[in-house]
Amino acid sequence: MTTDSTLAATADAKLAISGDNNNNNKLTKEQQLALINVNLAEILNPEIIEKVIDEGRAPRIYWGTATTGRPHCGYLVPAIKIAQLLAAGCHVIVLLADIHAVLDNLKSTVELVGYRAKYYERTITALLKAVGVPTDKLEFVLGSSYQKSPDYIMDVYKLATLVSEHDAKKAGAEVVKQSDNAPLSGLLYPILQVLDEEYLKVDAQFGGVDQRKLFAAAKDWLPRLGYKERAHIMNPMVPGLQGSKMSSSDPDSKIDLLDAPDVVTKKIRKAEAAPKVTEGNGLISFIEYVLLPAAQLLGKEGFHVDRSRDNLEPLVYTDIAKIKADYESDVLTPQLVKPAISAAINELLAPIQTAYQASPEWQEIATKAYPPEIKVKKEKKVKNKGTRYPGAAAKLEDAKDEATPEPATENA
Repeated sequence: MTTDSTLAATADAKLAISGDNNNNNKLTKEQQLALINVNLAEILNPEIIEKVIDEGRAPRIYWGTATTGRPHCGYLVPAIKIAQLLAAGCHVIVLLADIHAVLDNLKSTVELVGYRAKYYERTITALLKAVGVPTDKLEFVLGSSYQKSPDYIMDVYKLATLVSEHDAKKAGAEVVKQSDNAPLSGLLYPILQVLDEEYLKVDAQFGGVDQRKLFAAAKDWLPRLGYKERAHIMNPMVPGLQGSKMSSSDPDSKIDLLDAPDVVTKKIRKAEAAPKVTEGNGLISFIEYVLLPAAQLLGKEGFHVDRSRDNLEPLVYTDIAKIKADYESDVLTPQLVKPAISAAINELLAPIQTAYQASPEWQEIATKAYPPEIKVKKEKKVKNKGTRYPGAAAKLEDAKDEATPEPATENA
């Protein structure tokens, strides 16, 4: 939950990193940790990050994503956490896992994944700029830039020798598709992700709480190769608009970052939002993990709910606890919260869409990364009615007559 100390730390970070005062980048340790820890579900080995700060270094933290489907509003959840890490003075590395994307059942070509990696880089950068954080400590790394090196491959072989099949399956249980006849790549996936921590030379890895088993494995596996343990910070799993995880494959469960305002409004209007219920409510969670922290990073007063239709003053929230309390007591209803969320999302997406429209290069990358689907028109099959229906016999005789040639006549 967001606390007063976190709000103060966010405001101080905004001033310090933007250079608006003379103490640029001079956040206290407490302010840095407040920004790093806010809204996390869990953190493993926090003392590692604290030690780095005590040494006067910027903590190096990485987040990885396979460059597959188009980034949607679900990406705003990790993007906001990355923004908070940048605001805390961390050096953030975004791993664009292009090899993982190619090996995802070989559904995409190397060339296609290359364009998608470029699209991800531009989109994520625009997302972070939209919430007002500097990106000078943001770094993008392609997995293929080091994952094919002899040293990396040798370490893959070593871990494949040291790690049992059982432990590899357990580590990837929540993040690798499970099936009775799973491909071997599912066992390699956790090994590759664990090794990324060493080859990116980071102090910590950031991901969702669904990766906890994999993070716990990293703590055990890396020392077996003589490498140091890293810290792991985890976001909670946030429900989508329909209550389940926001997915690229379900158009109604996700909002594309380039969706027009009216499309956003329509999708939010269709979202599930049971009155007085906050548990598993995707809209309330989106306010908690995206809209409220985004407003804080931008230095705005909070989450704004218009009530002019009822001739009432607007509601302005700076604390998620108050939002949940008002929603559960029906002060804040689905009919009020949905338009407020639509307005806030459209405001957040506006600078991203402006940047996209102003960049022909970005637009060309998008077309090549996600070419429009060509729908093949199915030919209509002529149904054979058979001969057992009224008038069929007469039609059959007529057809025979037409098919029988007239006898030829000799010239006189």
